[in-house]
Amino acid sequence: MISSPTINLDDYAVSPVHGFLPTGLPLQALPHGYYAPWERLVTQLPDLIRAGQIRKLIDDLPVLETTWLQSEAEFRRAYSILSFFTHAYVWGGERPQETLPACISKPFLEISRHLELPPCATYAALTLWNYTSTTETDLTEPDHLSVLSSFTGTKDEEWFMVISVAIEAKGARLVPLMLDAIAAATVQDVPRLTALLCRFTDGLGDLTRTLNRMYEHNQPHVFFHQLRPFLAGSKNMAAAGLPNGVFYDVGQGEGEWYQYSGGSNAQSSLIQTFDIFLGVSHSATGGTSMKSSGTSYIQDMRNYMPAPHKRFLEALSALSNVRSFVMTTAAGSSLREAYNAAVMALTSFRDAHIQMVSRYIIIPARNCTPREIKATDTVNLATASAQVDGLNESNATGLYGTGGTSLIPFLKNTRDTTKSATC
Repeated sequence: MISSPTINLDDYAVSPVHGFLPTGLPLQALPHGYYAPWERLVTQLPDLIRAGQIRKLIDDLPVLETTWLQSEAEFRRAYSILSFFTHAYVWGGERPQETLPACISKPFLEISRHLELPPCATYAALTLWNYTSTTETDLTEPDHLSVLSSFTGTKDEEWFMVISVAIEAKGARLVPLMLDAIAAATVQDVPRLTALLCRFTDGLGDLTRTLNRMYEHNQPHVFFHQLRPFLAGSKNMAAAGLPNGVFYDVGQGEGEWYQYSGGSNAQSSLIQTFDIFLGVSHSATGGTSMKSSGTSYIQDMRNYMPAPHKRFLEALSALSNVRSFVMTTAAGSSLREAYNAAVMALTSFRDAHIQMVSRYIIIPARNCTPREIKATDTVNLATASAQVDGLNESNATGLYGTGGTSLIPFLKNTRDTTKSATC
């Protein structure tokens, strides 16, 4: 196993082969029959949502204990199932539901505490722990991947998820490379660091090509109108019908209100690893509350990552030295050119993402006329973000992400901050 002198990937549940994905395929079903009610319901989720029956059937679920969950794989499977139940319950009707019943809240809060994750549909729940493959040895080909759970049951949703899985799998090989590059910078090995940065740039180019495969099987109107509403969180969602967030009822009149961001690729530890490695520092961007507190949205997204991965990013931040070392070398040197090429490759990846957001969110939202919005009784993130009366100087599109961020300003700021790291 490749590791730096001070970071052992095993300590952080990171693999030099699979990266931030599990070492083995995610568990396809909980083994203990006690959890059969969950497994039966999650397999029917798309049909029940379409039929408008999901809330009633979730209300009828027993309040199951977490006693029979043993392995981490079982906790992850249970967490993923309850994430889907939570967002299906909140957004699976004409109006969002502000209160989660105890049959979801009680076990979900316990499982989330065990995993050190918030009780909502995180990137880990929707992507990292929600796929299977026809081959366990190569997860880099999205055509070989499928999802375990789904809100819509569409190929479009599945493709949206498995493209991210393939990116995570391809990016895995870059993790030990980055650690080697940090080690090379530590001993001031310029030729080795230059070569590693060139390989890193090639790897980022491959990830961008995989990202652009999104267009093959994911139709914008399906993503925007059918899937995106279920990815929404409960934070900054007043316009979509959740002014106070969601109340997690644990029974006997007890519970607590929570506000969480929705599922977002900003919660990918891999992407944040690239930023840390290259020394890209993002300013406080995103929601208004985060601006005033000085906490960046990207930094906040670490709270939605599996705890070992979050700790990996913290450890990597303490070691990251590539940019500082590059800055000590002469302008125009081969090392600086290799570093700048790597930064621009990451910028190109983010450019591709911005173009994708335009196609999958901005254009569908603009194509929704006010008359069409009023014609539907359903209130969710899609209808709320299609309103045009939310335009203002700081958010010219009037559109917000699943976590409540000003969508295009946030993405462009992140892209521009990345580009400005060149030296």
